[in-house]
Amino acid sequence: MADQPAIIVFDGVCVLCSRWVDFVLRHDHAGRFRLAAMQGAHGRALLQAHGLSADDPVSFLLVQDGRGQTETDAIAQVLRGFGGRWRLAAALLQAVPRACRDPAYRWIARHRYRLFGQRASCRLPEPAQAWRFLD
Repeated sequence: MADQPAIIVFDGVCVLCSRWVDFVLRHDHAGRFRLAAMQGAHGRALLQAHGLSADDPVSFLLVQDGRGQTETDAIAQVLRGFGGRWRLAAALLQAVPRACRDPAYRWIARHRYRLFGQRASCRLPEPAQAWRFLD
């Protein structure tokens, strides 16, 4: 990865997305990824710059080296960034044809509040991890 950290834009009120953020924080030992809630100024601006709506429930964005990736390709790129066994997990994910994995991703994303729940407000970072968050 380049010197600039990649930015993961996530839904700050989604319980599933908050668990994904916890997973990233736990496994990104090198600090390669920064996090921006789509409800914040940075997250909203990045989504709009890459042609996505912050109000769209299927929006997930990884911005790396100025390029945006979405859906399962973005997830695989994040896993690859962790290194080690996570590279294998990324390869296994991408071995599934995109025509199968992306519709499944979109279905889960569209129903994530009903399936996993929704918070009343955005997830707040722990003080020791606040440097990882843009908003």
